[in-house]
Parts: sequence; structure tokens; C-alpha cells
Amino acid sequence: MISCAARELFEETGVLLARNAQTLTIGQRASLLDDLESKRTTWPELLNLYGLHLDAKDFTFVGRWVTPPFAPRRFDTWFFLATCPARQQPQVTGDSELDSGEWIRARAGYAKWERSEVIVVPPVLHALKMLAGGLTVDLVERFLSVPQARREPTRRIEFYPNYVCFPVRTPTKPPATHTNCYLIYASREIMVIDPGSPYEDEQRALSDCADELIAVGRTVREIILTHVHPDHVAGVNALNDHLEGKHGGRVPVAAHRLTAESLKGPIRVDRHIEDDDMLELKGEPSVHLRALYTPGHARGHLCFYDQRTGALISGDNIVGYGSVLIDPPEGNMREYLDSLRRMHALPNLSVLFGGHGPAIANPYQMIDEYISHRL
Repeated sequence: MISCAARELFEETGVLLARNAQTLTIGQRASLLDDLESKRTTWPELLNLYGLHLDAKDFTFVGRWVTPPFAPRRFDTWFFLATCPARQQPQVTGDSELDSGEWIRARAGYAKWERSEVIVVPPVLHALKMLAGGLTVDLVERFLSVPQARREPTRRIEFYPNYVCFPVRTPTKPPATHTNCYLIYASREIMVIDPGSPYEDEQRALSDCADELIAVGRTVREIILTHVHPDHVAGVNALNDHLEGKHGGRVPVAAHRLTAESLKGPIRVDRHIEDDDMLELKGEPSVHLRALYTPGHARGHLCFYDQRTGALISGDNIVGYGSVLIDPPEGNMREYLDSLRRMHALPNLSVLFGGHGPAIANPYQMIDEYISHRL
């Protein structure tokens, strides 16, 4: 793993973290990097040719993170801290594996995330936050302080501030295995979108996540449903039972009127959400979501758009993993294409938070691909 980390570091930044690398000139390191990237030489051959070797003392293990459970394709990734060797300057180039990049202080990078200017996956967000706290004597201990750094699955994912994605296991359509429940919060209120699991252990895990947000002085204002399908609504009553038993009261359930009609009986919908309704969460800062009526996958399907950040909760209209089922009479292909075009017309889209899979950071490109695929 250390050898892999050293090779990746060299390929992506040009930093050669090997003993005796100080004997090489800048030009020699550049030539070696070109040989490696062009596959004219292998990593072991490169090290042997110039008498370089890796020393485990140069790498400090700071965590092992596993992909969240929303994707069947899983990654088990090791993280290390290392000191940049003297007289080596990391470079971000268009020729590397990176799409783009910049060198920035960890504190400034974390501040960009806090302003919703960048999307950051959990292990990287954790690293930014730890480094932003300073290079203290307990830095490694702080890196390893969270359960996720010890291979426990990441359940609470905050791609953007105030937007918690909590995947719950559901009997959904393959290849997906989980449905994303979203807990949107401001300093005083929480909105829960699509608590969809029928399984008691998953319902308890979601309730625990809600309790963590409530514990700092917030209240759950509403449970909101994007659409009628069981993998998005099956946990509504269990969550409300928990809120009533532990926090003293049930909360209203809100959905489109067509969703409410279809659910009549097992789930009571207390309030109808219509197209262009504004949903506000009070606090500093407050969160404003505009409801969009976007049928096609389901008759009463709703999406929710935050114009300030460009975030769109897309429900099952666009998902981060798998495809979208259009199943008449509930589904309608013409309406679905119209809904995709309406989503594409939104200004300033920065990310799609779908009902399944990870966040989508190239929203306009993804919507174009969906439209082209369906046509």
C-alpha cells in the first residue's frame, strides 16, 4: 500500500517520495515521470534503475475508508500523511490523472466547502478539516478519531454543508441496493426527504442520525416525499413513531397531491406541495428549496432546487447509480423528457443529489446524456 501511495503521489503531483531522490535533478524527475506515465518503465524498474528505495517511516497511516453503501461497486482505500521532500515542488498539470487542480491551504479549502463552492467526498473532507486544525502533536490521533477511518461504513455523507445524504437499504431495483434519504438542515430546523427503508435496523440507524441533528437544538419540521414508490416511503411511519416517542410529537408529511392520493391508507400525507412552492428552513443561514413538479418516473414526482448553492434533489428522475425505470401507467416517457429539459433549464446547477448512488458533480452533462439516451 505504501508503494502504491508513493507511485500515485509521483504520477499525480510529480513528488518522488523515495530515499536518494534528492540526487536527481528536476529534469531527471520529469523524464522518469514521463517514462512511467507512458509505460516505458514500471514503478519497480524506475526505483531500481536510479538506486531509490521506499522507507515506511516516511509514510504515516491515517485511515482506511470504505465506499458508502449506496454503490455495489466498493473501494477500500488507505490514507497516509507524508512530508514533502526538500527541493521538490508539487505540480498540478493537465497531463496528470487530475481534471484540474490548485494548491491551496487546507483551511482555505475547507472554507470553500463551507461556502458550498466545492463538493468534497467524506475522506477528503475529513482530511481537509483535520489539516485545517493545524499540524499539532495529536494530528494522527485526530485523523483516526472517526469510526469511518477504521473501515466502518460511511453512513452520514455531507457533500455540501446542510445537506446530509443517508443511504438506507431498501428492496429497490437492481443494480441499486440502497435509497438515499436526505436530511436538510439549518441552525433551527430539519427536513427529512424520502425515509424509504422498511427494515428495522435501517430505520433505527436513520433515527439515530436524526437524533444527532436534533441534539444540538434543532427540530424536525417535516417529512417530504419525492414520489410514491415504496423504496422512498416505507420508513415514514417508523420515523414518525420514533419522533413521537423520543421527542414528544409527530411531524407533518408533505408530498404532491397525486402522491398523496396513491398513498391514501398506509401513509397519511398532511400537506400538498405544488409546483413552484418555496420551502424554507429557518436559521442562520436559512435554506430555501423550490419545489418542481417533474413527472415521468412517477405521476406525482417532485424535485427540490436550492438556487443559492445550485443543488438539486432529483429524486428518481436522475440517479447516481443504475438507470431510471419508466413504467406506464405510473411512468410516462413524454413527461419524463419534458421534466429532464426543465431541470436542464435551471440556472447555476452545481450538483444533483439523486435517489440512488453518489452525488453527480457534472449536472448539465448528465442531463444531456439522459435525454440523448431516452431519445
